[in-house]
Amino acid sequence: MNSNQVKQIDAEHLWHPYAAMGSASQYVVTHAKGAKITIANHGEVLDGMASWWACIHGYNHPLLNQALHQQVESFSHVMFGGLTHAPAAELAEQLMQHLPAGLTRFFFTDSGSVSIEVALKLVLQYQMAKRRPKRRKMASLRGAYHGDTFGAMSLCDPDKSMHSMFNSMLAQHCFLPRPTAEFSEDIWQQWQQTLLAQQDEIAGVFVEPLLQGAGGMQPYHSEYLRRLRALCNELDILLVADEIATGFGRTGQWFACQTAGIVPDVICIGKALTGGYMTMAAMVTTSKVAQQMSASPAGVLMHGPTFMANPLACKVAGASIRLLESYPWQARVSTMNARYQAALSTIEAIAGVSQVRTLGNIIAVDLTAPVDMASFTKLAVSHGIWLRPFGNMVYMMPPYLLNDSEQALLVERFIRVLQQYQQTR
Repeated sequence: MNSNQVKQIDAEHLWHPYAAMGSASQYVVTHAKGAKITIANHGEVLDGMASWWACIHGYNHPLLNQALHQQVESFSHVMFGGLTHAPAAELAEQLMQHLPAGLTRFFFTDSGSVSIEVALKLVLQYQMAKRRPKRRKMASLRGAYHGDTFGAMSLCDPDKSMHSMFNSMLAQHCFLPRPTAEFSEDIWQQWQQTLLAQQDEIAGVFVEPLLQGAGGMQPYHSEYLRRLRALCNELDILLVADEIATGFGRTGQWFACQTAGIVPDVICIGKALTGGYMTMAAMVTTSKVAQQMSASPAGVLMHGPTFMANPLACKVAGASIRLLESYPWQARVSTMNARYQAALSTIEAIAGVSQVRTLGNIIAVDLTAPVDMASFTKLAVSHGIWLRPFGNMVYMMPPYLLNDSEQALLVERFIRVLQQYQQTR
């Protein structure tokens, strides 16, 4: 099938994320390797998105390919009900070497959103086991994004998220003021007062540690998390860290919680878990929480995906972790951040730029007007890079394996595209 045929079928039959049927012309990928994607009729482009933050090692990596080939020769899938297998056990052992200490009980799911759903059930069942039936509400943050399924949507910002149209159908939770880059005692006092006042209703607090991702790529001060951890301990409210976007090195350490110096009661991981090769996520908790939950009326965690702990996904996730252990990804993330910092003044001087912020491997630029995605993407592709803006924000979160020259080229082209796009506005 040639690229024109693909585009025709796509336009007539395929939906894309947050898009109307046939609403936009899509770019046809014919190959991807390393940090480069080959697009039909456009050639190679440097990937600035790591395919929505998942492909941290780039594409077509020989070690990850090998892991998949080896596993598929044995078995590609078996149900996890009543059966288990080495890839799942090995992956749990590997993850325990890098997760915050004490997170040792694993529930492997299909996707990040589903891991949030499982965390919601765990938190509720924990409070049921504590004989606190009135604790049915969650607390989340303004600006939060936790996924697209109904439980996850209920934790997203109710007013300024892509899910606000569903508010009347969602569970109503408590939303705390959005945290800031500089710690604010006033904001913290509002958090504390709200949680104290509603402690008999709130079962858990959900946060994206250090960086609110799809809610605007907004970093915030770690002091909020340290104080929140202490308050949740005091009130026996479970603290759930959504590290689906920040996990596996994006902020400079394996997990953002480690940068903040806290251990949550529950952590949700996904996206980069398999190096972006296939969909898989996990909800991980402590022995204490797992044992207490088991004393709930059901006695079991009430969830069970068909493809739970898929062996192919477990195997490639294990290979991805070994790959992270084998090369200096932290130095590359640090070098990339230094390049962002060096470019700040140039980017801030571009007409129509309102704010620039960086954290680890991430740079985000807010413009004063919404970005025309089609024209911006076309311009980026013409300059040999792949970017996917949303709202009034343009950002990058590239793979770690970019070498020095590729890093420099990506930042240089990012600036050039911003400049030229703004000149046309």
